[in-house]
Amino acid sequence: MPQRVRKLGSSSFTPYIYSDTELKRLFAVIPLPCGSRAQTDEDTLRTFLLLSYGAGLRRSEALNLRLSDFDGAQSLLQVRTTKFFKSRIVPLDASVNTVLQEYLTKRRKHNSRDLDSPLFCKRSGEPLTGSAIARAFRRLRAIAGIRRDGGSRRQPRLHDLRHSAAVHRVTSWYRQGADLNDLLPKLATYLGHKDLSGTQRYLTMTPELLAEASLRFEAFARRSDHD
Repeated sequence: MPQRVRKLGSSSFTPYIYSDTELKRLFAVIPLPCGSRAQTDEDTLRTFLLLSYGAGLRRSEALNLRLSDFDGAQSLLQVRTTKFFKSRIVPLDASVNTVLQEYLTKRRKHNSRDLDSPLFCKRSGEPLTGSAIARAFRRLRAIAGIRRDGGSRRQPRLHDLRHSAAVHRVTSWYRQGADLNDLLPKLATYLGHKDLSGTQRYLTMTPELLAEASLRFEAFARRSDHD
């Protein structure tokens, strides 16, 4: 079942948190039926989405990546030209690093190898654009059958992969009994937020996250009763 989140702050748009099942459905329908007629090929689309979720990148950050920004040996990504005009180093999960290296092996066969050239390109070799990736994602989401009530302007977005990555990470930390006071500032840095308040807006309460938070509180209350 789609997970809804409640509105925080001044924005009227409620972020959509994709479930694990929905994420699998998104990737299962790649390649798209239009095949070679699409501006964005299947390897580019798959890698762009995996990186958006796996590294919690904004769309603009992924589009601005250059070949020189990826260090496969160290599993690191240099993210430049961010929303707040700050650069950051993003460690990559081993699986994301592997996908990115496989993508680059194919990309270098057909596109420029200049280290200053864009990491993501269209089939034509031109830099991938925001409109092209957004169009491909909308078709992908529609084919995967992921939608919610409220009309076309309310449908789950590409950017919601970033929201989902943050919520899923915190849910996992809750389950592990991790120290969130220590980890949330690190998550804010990882996501490129200028302070913790930006991250808190991302962590809108899904039913799953709320359940984990309740379990943590109950455990804390039991310990307090025995002190």
